[in-house]
Amino acid sequence: YGMSEAGTLVFEDGGFQGPSYSEDVSTKIDTAIRAISDEGYKTALEIMTQNRPCLDHLADELTETETMTGKRLREIVSQYAEIPEKLAAV
Repeated sequence: YGMSEAGTLVFEDGGFQGPSYSEDVSTKIDTAIRAISDEGYKTALEIMTQNRPCLDHLADELTETETMTGKRLREIVSQYAEIPEKLAAV
């Protein structure tokens, strides 16, 4: 089940006979998946670019030490961004 610019979609895998939808629908699905993938890539690249100094600091330290505790990770990241308090499990 899914909803996208391709429309509301419900598919079965078709078993041994393959999918039970047309080439046109297949193209729409491929296009929708590509758009989602491209948007995710763009978002990840923006986040990494904005946080490059922090990532470089982490990479430098890991190159030296090879391992890092969660506490040390939070110490470094807190120099570049506000870290929210840990939330208790609900």
